[in-house]
Amino acid sequence: MPYATTPDNVKLYYEEVGAGTPILFVHEFASDHRGWEPQMREFGKRHRCIAYSARGYAPSDVLRDAGAYSYMHVMRDCVAMLDHLDIDKAHLIGLSMGGYTSLQVALNHPDRVRSLVLAGTGSGSERWYTQDFHRHSQAIGDQFEREGPAAVAATYGKSPSRIPFEIKDRRGFAEFAARLAEHDAIGSANTSRGFQGARPSLYDFEVDLAQLATPALIVVGDEDERCIEPSLFLKAVLPAAGLVMFPKSGHVVNLEEPDLFNQVSAIFSAGPKPSAGLPATRVLWRPSRWRRHGTGSRSDRFRVRQTGDDSMLKWAVVFLVIAIIAGIFGFTGVEEASATIAKWLFGIFMVLFVGAVAIGLAIGAKLTS
Repeated sequence: MPYATTPDNVKLYYEEVGAGTPILFVHEFASDHRGWEPQMREFGKRHRCIAYSARGYAPSDVLRDAGAYSYMHVMRDCVAMLDHLDIDKAHLIGLSMGGYTSLQVALNHPDRVRSLVLAGTGSGSERWYTQDFHRHSQAIGDQFEREGPAAVAATYGKSPSRIPFEIKDRRGFAEFAARLAEHDAIGSANTSRGFQGARPSLYDFEVDLAQLATPALIVVGDEDERCIEPSLFLKAVLPAAGLVMFPKSGHVVNLEEPDLFNQVSAIFSAGPKPSAGLPATRVLWRPSRWRRHGTGSRSDRFRVRQTGDDSMLKWAVVFLVIAIIAGIFGFTGVEEASATIAKWLFGIFMVLFVGAVAIGLAIGAKLTS
């Protein structure tokens, strides 16, 4: 069996097929190298394709040390796989945990990445949800150790974002659930705690992501609720990103809709990229709920930058002050001509005041919707 060895002496199992420009597939938490079979079969016709199992996923090494499963460990494993295979630069296609890992490789080693396909990436990144996501991941780790992978497959494997897969393809879903039930309890527990339960929100990397020129395709299912906002965030921040949303699809988009996933990934990998001569998209406004506010409360989800409505309310105050001054002159019996002008000014600026207040409130309501 082929293995790559990481700098900290962990053996990673991989499978390889095809020849040509290399593609490295990086799997999600609930899967392993086998979860990329539809893509290995299709892309292997034209590319050198590699799928590997992360540390903690047999037949790769399963480490007992819970501290050896951080997102940085897993990112370095991905680079070690490229090194072992003598691949200078590859397309990276990752799902969920694998998408997060692929993005970290691009951030830390941009010269090793030709392009990114980030599918179902960023769960737990929403500011209001990050702490709950970490607690839930810690609890999943406990369940793996306490009840075993088969029990987790019967619950975690049937979470709402995975139900569309079962509805569309019962045989395919049964294969997915069976693979999950075979996972090593210790490896999965440590991955759930060390990677899933401790990784930073993608929003923490906004400044670095905005400087990343690597072309990226973001793929998300419209029923993968916790990945929709992070996907929009990635589209807004990454300068050379495209976004596609699959209808009536959940988290495991590469298995739910393999033909569609293969098609959009192939078009993106082969087509022109913004970084290759096309102007990069720049987003002039983005919700500040993507930014850190110091708490993880649900209210952070609705906290937005108030530049628009604050500006209008400041103008409202100016108009009101002018109206009050004009009213004083207009209604205190000064010269008749001056009083008439002052009354007209009072009326005009009262209208402007009311209008500015209304516009400011409307902007605030729109930004928070």
